[in-house]
Amino acid sequence: MEIDISAIERQDKYKLLIGCIVPRPIAWVTSIGRAGVLNAAPFSYFNVASIEPMMVSIAVMRKPGSVRKDTARNIAETKEFVVNMVDVCNVDVANETSADFPPEIGEVDALGLATEPSAVVRPPRLADSRIHFECRLHQIVTLGDPVTSDLIIGEVVHVHVEDRLYQNGKIDIEAFAPVSRLAGQSYARLGELFERPRPVYQSNSK
Repeated sequence: MEIDISAIERQDKYKLLIGCIVPRPIAWVTSIGRAGVLNAAPFSYFNVASIEPMMVSIAVMRKPGSVRKDTARNIAETKEFVVNMVDVCNVDVANETSADFPPEIGEVDALGLATEPSAVVRPPRLADSRIHFECRLHQIVTLGDPVTSDLIIGEVVHVHVEDRLYQNGKIDIEAFAPVSRLAGQSYARLGELFERPRPVYQSNSK
């Protein structure tokens, strides 16, 4: 199968990308706008961007007419946000926050979500999550012409991890039980785990 992307529609491109690039971790982002509304929303276009400095990236698609979503607008205005990680314990409530709430209504209050104060940034953490990355905005890269996406790069300034998930300097992945996003309405849990040692290149030259 050969696919000429210039010959297919936006929805077909979307289905192709989210069907092929799987599984995707989910950033459950809390942010506060200038009006003080506390927003929470999940995003699966999310990954590590840098280790030193410690950064993460989240791509937030725009609404029709190149209108920013609440999360991207809030982060652009206030320069702070929290990534609350999604796992088997909170995936249902995280999914509830994906509804298209109007800007003046915060998902946290509307859904009665419990929060905990952050250590460094203003937006609070979601109590239903067990791993949190407090972030300050490093850069927003706008993509498309007209703009269709805001690629948000945030510097992690503080991390919270539930004690039982952190063992010997590493995350206990089975205790964490993360949930990932697939295509359509599908999610996935961890399946069979296996290891492959990274090879070391050895030159044959003398």
